[in-house]
Amino acid sequence: MADASVRPATPGAAEELARIQGAVWARVHGDALPDDLLEAVSSAEAADRWRSAITEPPSPRHRVLTALDGDRLVGFAALAPASDPDTDPARDGELLTLCVDPAESGSGHGSRLVNAVADIGRGDGYAHLHVWLATAETDLRAFLVAAGWDDDGATRTLDLRGDGDVVIEQARLRTALMDQ
Repeated sequence: MADASVRPATPGAAEELARIQGAVWARVHGDALPDDLLEAVSSAEAADRWRSAITEPPSPRHRVLTALDGDRLVGFAALAPASDPDTDPARDGELLTLCVDPAESGSGHGSRLVNAVADIGRGDGYAHLHVWLATAETDLRAFLVAAGWDDDGATRTLDLRGDGDVVIEQARLRTALMDQ
């Protein structure tokens, strides 16, 4: 097996994070989202936002992790304190994104990322992790449910342009990191 690992993201990874996120969004949302929104996910501006998230996180508990196959970046995850009104940011973390290059799916990188996020979350004192998933993210939902995440009943609608024209329905999953 190749040298597979998870490490903190470096600023030089920003372009690759945007590329991978663009590939995942195209695969998952390609039929539902307009081309300009899909292209924006992998744009130079998106890479700049990832670089800022890595170099200037809003808090020490905001993290971007990368999955590597040897020295090749194949996926990433972002973790932050939960911000929903019904969560406690001191005790609840949020998996903001989990993306594995579609060409690398099924190679264990997603599992390594989720396990690393859980370990970091425990270290940061989180009792639970939450994640918002779009209806179209059926594969990611199945993966997380198999890993012990459950639907917690919360839903939301994201208006991607602010005009009601492009909306995504999401449901929230949750997993416990510590015994209550």
